[in-house]
Amino acid sequence: MRFLLPALCLGALLLPLSAHAEPQLLDKVVAIVDQGVVLESEITEMTANIERNARAANQSLPPLSVLREQVIEQLIERQLQLQIANRMGLQVSDAQLDQTLRGMAEDKQMTMAQMQQQIEAEGGSWEQFREQMRDEIMLGDARRINVQRRVTVSPQEVEGLAQQLRSQENANLEYHIGHIRIEIPENASNEQVAEGRKRAEQVLVDLKAGADFRQTAIAVSSGAKALEGGDWGWMNINEMPTLFAETVANASGGQLFGPIRSGNGFHLIKVFGVRGGKQVEVTEFRVRHILLKPSVILSEARAEELLAGWAAEARNDKSKFGELARKHSEDPGSGANAGELNWATADTYVPEFQKMVLSLPPGQVSDPFRTEFGWHILEVLDQRTRDVAESHLKDRAYRLLFNRKFMEQQQLWLQEMRSQAYIEVVKDPNAG
Repeated sequence: MRFLLPALCLGALLLPLSAHAEPQLLDKVVAIVDQGVVLESEITEMTANIERNARAANQSLPPLSVLREQVIEQLIERQLQLQIANRMGLQVSDAQLDQTLRGMAEDKQMTMAQMQQQIEAEGGSWEQFREQMRDEIMLGDARRINVQRRVTVSPQEVEGLAQQLRSQENANLEYHIGHIRIEIPENASNEQVAEGRKRAEQVLVDLKAGADFRQTAIAVSSGAKALEGGDWGWMNINEMPTLFAETVANASGGQLFGPIRSGNGFHLIKVFGVRGGKQVEVTEFRVRHILLKPSVILSEARAEELLAGWAAEARNDKSKFGELARKHSEDPGSGANAGELNWATADTYVPEFQKMVLSLPPGQVSDPFRTEFGWHILEVLDQRTRDVAESHLKDRAYRLLFNRKFMEQQQLWLQEMRSQAYIEVVKDPNAG
């Protein structure tokens, strides 16, 4: 049965032109991934996207054959995660998708129609882009659900890190990290370890001789961010994977480290830059909201419609918001309190909620918007700036520990998922 789906998929890609004509190949299977497949058209599309992005960033790419191998690996991992998301029954409604796309367009200072025009002008398909984003949201939900349950942070860990933060003058320093991993097999022999070290040392020589780090990462790395040029972005040292944190502590911008041996290979780490310093003040917000959770009884469209009506009522009569929240909000924590949440910094909230808090003028009721929890309307009641308190220090310690453990557990989850799957890259009979 394991080979039935790929066989059917491959058969479906052959279209006879007439009763006596030879079949016409429309697509082909490149890899079998458990009960799914990776198609040649997917590889072509992802490669084209990478090439477009590289041109826009004026960044060079490795040879097409090397890039193709990296794309196949990423699509295999993506296919495995999609299968998990489907088994979990995860779905992304059109309303949730449209809100995400509107947010992306706003970040680019465009309307959604302008973003569609740009994608189509660059040779892309708007419908394909929509479905890719739908998958990305679903994959993000699957990762979050599966990885969060593996992460535990104890009060003792929080107190220990909070104590360190108190004593660090530069506790808020952030490092911009680049990473290349040269993979070696699990339970590698001495010869395989030596070969991996040799390859890593040669990459280090090339980088020191002036090779572009991001292009090299795309070409040779098997790390999680390989196709992003090995770029992990800005991170505080306390939220980095342990390997990074132990390596870059007190480093300065431009430094290159490695090869560093771990259980899954040899690592090269570059510090692109360092920023930040001691934080003295934070801005906190006091907000209230009404939450509706779509269900089999309450559709996405109806939830949005109801909230739009209540927002209009609250704009006409400010006293209505609290009354509506008590009566209708499905947030048990705030509903009984007229929808009010405690004072908090914006980064306490999920991205869509955070964005609304930061963009909405105090006293104005928002239009309905979607987060992973459901549909909301929101009002910012007040904001204040004050010195960092002990509670904020511990909140910060918790977030840093959680983010570090989340990234580490995500990598382990992906490795376990792959090790338990049946994966076969189909050999091209026309290849030399």
